Amino acid sequence: MGKYLLGLLLLSSCAALNATPLTFGSGVDEQALTQVSTILATPKAYVGKQVTIRGVVTNVCEKRGCWMTVKSDQQFQELYIKVPDGEMVFPLSARGSEAIVTGKLAEVSLSLEKSRDYLAEQAKSQGKAFDVASVTQPIDIYQLRPSGVKILD
Repeated sequence: MGKYLLGLLLLSSCAALNATPLTFGSGVDEQALTQVSTILATPKAYVGKQVTIRGVVTNVCEKRGCWMTVKSDQQFQELYIKVPDGEMVFPLSARGSEAIVTGKLAEVSLSLEKSRDYLAEQAKSQGKAFDVASVTQPIDIYQLRPSGVKILD
């Protein structure tokens, strides 16, 4: 009976540990949430400003954990979350988990070649046909540079 209770206690302790959110950086401002779709509708209005988003982690850098993408509240939209290598290391296990991210939105200008690669990848992920030659001008993309991240279980 004593071993059974000890095992149950250990199991419940492990479950409690697994339920603890993973946190990175200086914390998140959960009271100031902005929808990803709102930011992406008028991104220039948010560049350089601190915002907090909430969404499901769809991908994580497999090499260094230095970036992840968070799904928008709108279909086929994601926001790229990028930190300098080693500053925060997002675990691969974060995929499919909900995350809250606070940081500043940055505008990144891509070369024409990188613009084509980026748009081709976006079309592929949406299952759409894409003609690389249709891209004749470089584009700007937006990414969130976090000061704090909380990955929920």
